[in-house]
Amino acid sequence: MTVNDDSFTNWKNREQIAESMIPMIGKLHREQDVTILLHSRSLVNKSVVSILKTHRFARQIAGAELSVTETMPFLRALTALDLGPSQIDIGMLAATHRADDRGLTVAEFTAEAVAGATGANKIDRREPRDVVLYGFGRIGRLVARLLIEKAGSGNGLRLRAVVVRGGGERDLVKRASLLRRDSVHGQFQGTITVDEENSTILANGNAVRVIYADDPTQVDYTAYGIKDAILIDNTGKWRDREGLSTHLRPGIDKVVLTAPGKGDVPNIVHGVNHDTIKPDERILSCASCTTNAIVPPLKAMADEYGVLRGHVETVHSFTNDQNLLDNYHKSERRGRSAPLNMVITETGAASAVSKALPDLKARITGSSVRVPVPDVSIAILNLQLARETTREDVLDHLREVSLTSPLKRQIDFISAPDAVSSDFIGSRHASIVDAGALKVEGDNAILYLWYDNEFGYSCQVVRVVQHVSGVEYPTYPAPEA
Repeated sequence: MTVNDDSFTNWKNREQIAESMIPMIGKLHREQDVTILLHSRSLVNKSVVSILKTHRFARQIAGAELSVTETMPFLRALTALDLGPSQIDIGMLAATHRADDRGLTVAEFTAEAVAGATGANKIDRREPRDVVLYGFGRIGRLVARLLIEKAGSGNGLRLRAVVVRGGGERDLVKRASLLRRDSVHGQFQGTITVDEENSTILANGNAVRVIYADDPTQVDYTAYGIKDAILIDNTGKWRDREGLSTHLRPGIDKVVLTAPGKGDVPNIVHGVNHDTIKPDERILSCASCTTNAIVPPLKAMADEYGVLRGHVETVHSFTNDQNLLDNYHKSERRGRSAPLNMVITETGAASAVSKALPDLKARITGSSVRVPVPDVSIAILNLQLARETTREDVLDHLREVSLTSPLKRQIDFISAPDAVSSDFIGSRHASIVDAGALKVEGDNAILYLWYDNEFGYSCQVVRVVQHVSGVEYPTYPAPEA
């Protein structure tokens, strides 16, 4: 048998294992509210090839490819347990078992590692929590996709309605079409049908009512059977507590803004300060995509090395706020053609750091350049550290943070030497450390941080909503503090 034959046979064997994983992963998700992860990446509703690629990608961060032959025994062990709602990382189970020297079998080790989610320890399955989207633009439609994808067993978040201004003839059909197909993020994974008579979009069985209103005060959500809902405002029209409070109508319990909040509105970066949200807080912000991209790695660096001062330069994809061709705009430079120019503009991300990291005393400044790409941006974080270090030490630290820390859902790590912006379209992390571009000299470190400013940010928004709604389930094995 030739080397090529050996390789092909190995591939077919791994394909067969991945195929057998899919029904196990699906059944755990639907029946027990258990989400199976691999190094923080969900394997729910993934294809055979996607599961194999996710395993292979582990070599970029862990240094060696992870095989389905290694993780499959842990998945089998999980199916034999009485599990409650949770997220379980089989990549971490395999890694920690490999490092364990007690001689435990896979079944014994798995049962011990996820003991907090089994038997008398498991938490109750939550009742579905209603969610309303106010606005249906770039972020709104991606959040809708995520909510529909995560509906799973039906016991989590449930998208009930979208509120938009009337758009004329066949408005519903056009909005459904924008949800179905996206020039950047591709096709919706599932089926979408339109019920114009009832003003409803049916997406993978989820009935989403489209409500037409020009102002928040025009809507009584209880008239649509909606109660205690979390409303996600992705219009950015209102940023302060007074304006956002107009959403607190009958049927709405909390309001989450997908833009930086002003005044005393808490700016939340999931993974960093989401635990500071007060139970009685009804209005909060998810800050900006750039704030979400820089704050987690900034915290990781400050915790390990200390940070005295810093500057962030964002090279940001253009957005709908800019003009397609030169035209009037209230901001002079943003009036110039977005797909034809690099445009110097402002960013509030640096000043927003203090809201998410109040204990960080370092002064962080920032500026931004919009560039002619439709999605994915990069933040260049230039830090003066409190002590000298080396490039190798910083790389090891950030790699470990991305794998095992409480920030592993926020920070990803890539060492591919040929990585470019389009490689990160669809990333679910808030920030991806580019190992090859990192520069360290003495007490100065320059981090290059990619981020999908649309999808990665939308994932952060959904995580905040899951947290405040009580359907953010614990992860096992527990991340290292």
